[in-house]
Amino acid sequence: MKRNAIALLLLVGGFVGETCFGQEKSVGAKATSQAVLDAIQAHEVAGAVTIVANRDSIIDLQVLGMSDIDQQQAMKKDSIFWIASMSKPVTGACVMMMVDEGKLSLDDAIDNHLPEMTGLKGKDGKHSKVTIRQLMNHTSGMSEIPSPNTYASTTLEEATKEYSKLPTLFVAGSQWQYSQTGINTAARIVEVVSGMSFDRFVDERLCKPLGMADTTFYLNDEQSSRLVVAYKRSDTGELTPSPIFLLNGRKPTDRDRFPAANGGLFSTASDYARFCQMLLNEGTMNGKKILSVDSARAMSQISTASLVTAFTPGNGWGVGCCVVREPQGASAVLSPGSFGHGGAFGTQAWIDPIRARIYILMVQRSNFPNGDDSSIRKAFQAAASTLE
Repeated sequence: MKRNAIALLLLVGGFVGETCFGQEKSVGAKATSQAVLDAIQAHEVAGAVTIVANRDSIIDLQVLGMSDIDQQQAMKKDSIFWIASMSKPVTGACVMMMVDEGKLSLDDAIDNHLPEMTGLKGKDGKHSKVTIRQLMNHTSGMSEIPSPNTYASTTLEEATKEYSKLPTLFVAGSQWQYSQTGINTAARIVEVVSGMSFDRFVDERLCKPLGMADTTFYLNDEQSSRLVVAYKRSDTGELTPSPIFLLNGRKPTDRDRFPAANGGLFSTASDYARFCQMLLNEGTMNGKKILSVDSARAMSQISTASLVTAFTPGNGWGVGCCVVREPQGASAVLSPGSFGHGGAFGTQAWIDPIRARIYILMVQRSNFPNGDDSSIRKAFQAAASTLE
């Protein structure tokens, strides 16, 4: 039945496909929309919003398919997505704001700011010395809280106290292992040195200056009505609703949960494009300085040396960002030095500083075999790279 609903929407032209100026599509724009439409027709996703942008404008905007199959609700430009780990570069920017203000250094030991981290130990019982940089590039060795208690805490302070009780997995800096606890610990440090809760910091110091009105850890009722339904795909090709696991059974409007800096943000494609434009412009957006040039550049500077990282090959990591060292596979069309992040439900943003391009794909699919290497992501990026 859900297959028929999507097919009917496509047949009657219920999807939207447009450039940002509402003009005749270029060859490149047609290719980007077709890449997404192919995935919708194959029941890989229900719908998508895509953006290709440069330093100061949107080159191409595509709005395609459904945001809610059961309700026959078409995707819209202002549809809201759970962006999951695309929250991590936002956290990186917040950390670098505090570096700019001299309130911390990336090479600070984390127990300089969080006394509870003096109790952080390895399996040998010895104190684990971890720096803020290692939190942000996933070389801290910090353990994760097992499910179902991963997101049980109501504040970052509570969460980091629990993290400090877990044994580290290896000597910090010696290995790379994706760490949710590390990113949340960095956010707690931002809270301590700024004197603000992390959600308030993100809103007041980043979102409001950049005009990101729909980027938040806690949706209001109106925003919640625009939240795209997440789907998982069965072996038979059916798309069925899939819960946002990070909410731990709560509603996106509920505030009795900590602002998960590792993956708790909701946003729109256009909001996140503004954040990416700020980074592409080395810390400034529309005359508003968010970061110093040095701090903006630090986010995309590989600090993991030759350590092997995960998700897709050829990458290193900077401050909250994946950085393309050797383009290949899913990153083949990107320039060396491109940086960004994906999300658990298939979202992705890449910033290519050589071409001065931003590529954003917003979808909500929970069980891609590898969201960072999905066929829709590769097809979209290949098509988007042809836009002039």
